[in-house]
Amino acid sequence: MSTIRFDRVSLRFPGSPRPAVDRCSCEIESGKLVVILGHSGCGKTTLLKMVNRLYEPTEGKIYLGDTNIRQIKPTALRQQIGYVIQQSGLFPHMTVAQNVGVVPKLLGWNRSRTQSRIDELLTLVKLPPNEYRHRYPAQLSGGQQQRVGLARALAGDPKVMLMDEPFGAIDAITRTGLQDEILRLQRQLNKTILFVSHDVEEALRLADRLMIMENGQIVQYDTPFNVLTKPASQFVHDLVGADDMVRQLSLLRVETAMMNAPENYSHNGEPIIDRDDSLRDALSLILKTGAGRLAVQDNGATVGVLTLEHIRDSTSLVAST
Repeated sequence: MSTIRFDRVSLRFPGSPRPAVDRCSCEIESGKLVVILGHSGCGKTTLLKMVNRLYEPTEGKIYLGDTNIRQIKPTALRQQIGYVIQQSGLFPHMTVAQNVGVVPKLLGWNRSRTQSRIDELLTLVKLPPNEYRHRYPAQLSGGQQQRVGLARALAGDPKVMLMDEPFGAIDAITRTGLQDEILRLQRQLNKTILFVSHDVEEALRLADRLMIMENGQIVQYDTPFNVLTKPASQFVHDLVGADDMVRQLSLLRVETAMMNAPENYSHNGEPIIDRDDSLRDALSLILKTGAGRLAVQDNGATVGVLTLEHIRDSTSLVAST
C-alpha cells in the first residue's frame, strides 16, 4: 500500500516559540497527487521532509501503508521514496546516466538492468538517451536538469514521490511544460505524490487534492474544485482567489466538471477536448464551434462528455460561495 497517513503529527524546533508543524492529521490516498499549499513558513516543506525522515516528529506518527515509518530504517525508507527538489540536486561530476543510476546502484541492480532502466526513464521524460546519457548537468538547461532529477527519483520505481517546489526556479514557459509532463507521467505511472508549492495556479492545475496549511496546521484538505467553491475559512478563500471566475475557469481541469461517458458512447464528430485541458479552453471551443457538447478524451479514449451547462454549473457553484 502506498497510502500516507499523518496521525496528530507535530514538530517543534529547539528554541522556536511555536511548532513548525502542529497536530496534523490527514490520509493521502494511494495514487493521488496532493499539493501542499500555503505561504512561506507555514510548515509545508517541514511536513514533507518528515515523510522520508529528514525530520523526525516530536509528537504523532506517520504511516506508509500500515507501517509506522519509525519502524523502517531511514536509508531503507528513502530507497522506497522518490525525492525531487527545486534545484534538481544532480551530482555535477556525474553524467546524466550516472545520476539516474544512483538508486539502482544502491539497490544492487546489475549493470544490464540499470542501463536498461536509465534508457527507459530518459525516454519517459523526453530526453533521448543517445543524446543525453553522456552529458553532464552543466551542459543542460534548467528544465532539462529537472527532467533528469525526475528520472532519478523514478529510477527505483518508488510508489511514493516527494516533490519540494521542483519548478520554483524555472522560467514560466518551461515550468508550464514540466507541469504538463507531471500530469502525463502521473496518468501513466499512478504514483502517490506529495508536491509542495506556494504557487496557487500550479497547485490548482496539478492537484487531485489540495492540502492547505496555515501556521503549521492543515486547515483544509479537499479537491481543488471544493477548495475553490467551499473554502473552509477566509484565509483559504483569499489564498486561492475564490472570487476570480475567469481565473478559476482557466485553472480547473475539464475532468472536474465533465460527466462520465455513457457505455458504448460514440462522439459522432463532436469536438474533442483533453481531460487535462482547462474549463476556459472548453468554453472557448464550445463558443467557437457552436457544439452542444464536447467529447472528453484521455490518450485517445473517450472518457466523458462536457456541456455548457456543466461549465455553467461549475461557475454557479463558485459564485454562490
